[in-house]
Amino acid sequence: MSDSPILKVAVNVPLSREFDYLPPQKGPEPLVGCRVQVPFGHRQQVGVIMGHSGDSAVPAAKVKRCTEVLDSTAILSAADLWLIRFTSSYYHHPIGEVVAAALPSPLRHGKPLHSTIIKVVATDLAKRTDIVALARRAPKQVELLEALLDAGDDGLDTDLMTEILPAWRRAAKGAANKGLIETLETRADDFDECLVTPRSAAPKLNADQQQALFVLRNRDQFGAYLLDGVTGSGKTEVYLQRAQDILKQGRQVLILVPEIGLTPQLVARLRDRLGIEPALLHSGLTDSARLTAWRAARSGAAHLVVGTRSAIFTPLKNPGLIIVDEEHDQSFKQQEGLRYSARDLAIAKAKHLDIPVVLGSATPTLEMLQHCRDGAYEHIVLPARAGAAIPPALRLIDTVRTPASDGISEPLAEAIHKHLDSGGQVLIFLNRRGFAPTLICNGCGHIAGCERCDSRLTVHAGSRQLRCHHCGVCRQLNEHCGECGEVVKPLGEGTERLEDSLTCRFPDAVISRIDSDSTQRKGAMHKALESAARGHANILVGTQMLSKGHHFPKLTLVGIVNADQGLFGTDFRSAERMAQSIIQVAGRAGRESRAGEVLIQTAFPDNEFWKTLIEGGYRKISDGALAEREITRWPPFTRLALLRSAAHRKSDAHRFLEVARRHLAEKGVQSLRVLGPVDAPMARKAGRYRAQLLLQSSDRSILHQVLGELRPLLENEPSARKVRWSIDVDPVELF
Repeated sequence: MSDSPILKVAVNVPLSREFDYLPPQKGPEPLVGCRVQVPFGHRQQVGVIMGHSGDSAVPAAKVKRCTEVLDSTAILSAADLWLIRFTSSYYHHPIGEVVAAALPSPLRHGKPLHSTIIKVVATDLAKRTDIVALARRAPKQVELLEALLDAGDDGLDTDLMTEILPAWRRAAKGAANKGLIETLETRADDFDECLVTPRSAAPKLNADQQQALFVLRNRDQFGAYLLDGVTGSGKTEVYLQRAQDILKQGRQVLILVPEIGLTPQLVARLRDRLGIEPALLHSGLTDSARLTAWRAARSGAAHLVVGTRSAIFTPLKNPGLIIVDEEHDQSFKQQEGLRYSARDLAIAKAKHLDIPVVLGSATPTLEMLQHCRDGAYEHIVLPARAGAAIPPALRLIDTVRTPASDGISEPLAEAIHKHLDSGGQVLIFLNRRGFAPTLICNGCGHIAGCERCDSRLTVHAGSRQLRCHHCGVCRQLNEHCGECGEVVKPLGEGTERLEDSLTCRFPDAVISRIDSDSTQRKGAMHKALESAARGHANILVGTQMLSKGHHFPKLTLVGIVNADQGLFGTDFRSAERMAQSIIQVAGRAGRESRAGEVLIQTAFPDNEFWKTLIEGGYRKISDGALAEREITRWPPFTRLALLRSAAHRKSDAHRFLEVARRHLAEKGVQSLRVLGPVDAPMARKAGRYRAQLLLQSSDRSILHQVLGELRPLLENEPSARKVRWSIDVDPVELF
């Protein structure tokens, strides 16, 4: 074994270690960063070589050989492998599953990095052949030849040939025997960056934007910059000009956005200003399109890369800058499987690559603000809107004095009339889809609930269904109670009900509802947002989808329905998130020359939260929340990890976490606080009972040391076979 190195291979299995294999008996020694096919149990798995070793803890007779080396050169660089190792270590997740998350689907299933295309081309003999004479003897061959001759010297690939001439293969055999055609194997075309002429020139920056750009241009080495600008302050313009600097150096820029819905507007703006078609990486693409973009970023062919959360793992050949837009958005945190934060990994990646990272938001998270206070990150503030736009005025509507009918109070209805009459556009915001969140019986008071979850079923009137928004179960909507037979009625409002209410009140208005129900079809989101941006819809109704960075030039009024949802939340982040949501959606109003107005419907207008928000904005809310967190010792002043379990039996979920609690108690770490195990706030979801154990410490290194010891113990715990469990480091949701 001394003559053959041991390959340390990461395999996509839920075990926190690498596996030892020998290279194949024939062929060159496989490199670190290459994929290999290996025997694992009774099946073959694709793994990635993470390193070489001179020996193994496994007995020599039991070390198996790789079945096949899939790459002649490394597809992952040292920097890529570093990020994978860091992610696995920080989030205490099996390294093989991290590798799988970092690779496009075709690569993790063993497909080649570059796919092969078979093309059919006409030979020189075909070009000299008498087509008319040949047509009398072999008309199908002539039909094939004419298509190939029209295509020129490049010929046609076989898939396209099948579309044009479904029965071409029969004719091809005879044509090939005559030497008229031949087949060639070529590598799939790589990404075409498609340079275009910029359509718009850079606008003149105001003094705040100029100062922000000056600070960002101060260095090309690592630095974390929080670009804290009010909505409409021109953060994107600062991004664009800094990105242009990096692109002129021949280096790459990676821009992360929280959701696919933000991508089209941003891509159009990047194309128009920078003259580059970005490589896109998000879940709405086909596997082949994602692989093409990933490959182009890896080779350096794509200088500008735009993507959602998973794009953080994209290899970059010449990295120069990472931008995280809307850094506060929860979408950057993966909530299933590998529970990583793309924002935090962007900072780690930038530091390792020694390049700057810009984190932009109008409502920064308290964690980022505290980093700035500590001096670790640089705080760049854009305090005013760009151009002639002024911040919208916020006003409360007391729904106790003026009750809402189907979600719309009379003061809000009057304001809608006023803005529509003056040619403005209106946005009505409610972060709850469906027609109504509850179906209740008038007779016995029975509430329709999900049989698999501890939750109510949501009424969807358009499809005549009751749906669970947690597990997806559906059942038919009946008009009578299944318990007593009395008439049932929907209680509360969702976006679907608001749409109906507004249609009745404003029959001449064009109303567009934008939520995850109305935008399920491919391209529907882009089409709806483009229509809204052009002002084709008079009234927009939607959920948080509409609050995230969109620019609607004609929008002058925002109405926020049921704004009290976060006032009395049990999560310590409730006030922070509620303020972020309101500020973000309010920021859609009055972004051009016309003044904007924001009306907030609340049953608690005297709550101190509203006074703080209206008088001091998000800055006053965040200052107060940070002071409170410091006293109560919640993040960012302590670190958290949440151990979750789910099982078909409640006792199994709790028994597993009790093993973890006892282990931690035996360790007796003074700086570690352990809370639980307790039922999750929604104790049953999708037929499984859920429980959780919270770990808290003011010392991050202690917390990670404990988790590092705990995970292998839990992987070998017999009771783990009966549960699904996960470790969530820096959880964004506790309840």
